[in-house]
Amino acid sequence: MAKKTPEKNIRQAMPVAKNLGRSVKELKNFKLGESHTEYPSTYSPETLEAFDNKHPQNTAWTTFVCTEFTSLCPKTGQPDFAKIFINYIADKKMVESKSLKLYLFSFRNHGDFHEDCVQKMCNDLSNLIQPHYIEVIGEFTPRGGIAIFPFASNAGSNKKFQDLKDNRFMNYAPGKYSMELARLY
Repeated sequence: MAKKTPEKNIRQAMPVAKNLGRSVKELKNFKLGESHTEYPSTYSPETLEAFDNKHPQNTAWTTFVCTEFTSLCPKTGQPDFAKIFINYIADKKMVESKSLKLYLFSFRNHGDFHEDCVQKMCNDLSNLIQPHYIEVIGEFTPRGGIAIFPFASNAGSNKKFQDLKDNRFMNYAPGKYSMELARLY
């Protein structure tokens, strides 16, 4: 009798696992997987897409880390660089990651202050998915000897998540909810 390889076991298990995944109908309206990706040249919140959370009864964190965020200084037009941390607890909707990448890329030619960029991200994502809780942290590379680390958050009406927002806001410090500062530079 031939011994089954792990590869054969995976292939045999795929029909079962496939039934647990997303249906073709659920994925048909997403732009992911297209052969050509259009990159926005200006700030484009309309590029963001959401999908249904299959487990809204569970409380779980989702974190995105963008290590190569860029925007433009609105005064000088010089590029600003940052790490962006997006932490959220989903309710009924979740953020589709490719659309998030395109959205973050759309800031590349956008002239705005660091704090405004981070607040826009928090507001746009809140409007899109209406999470239980969301926070966006920007850790901008120093220019002129000053690093700027804006923090924005939003919570739904549930007292538990309002308390979480208040607690994290009052206890915020650079590196606390993102990455230890010693590891940044």
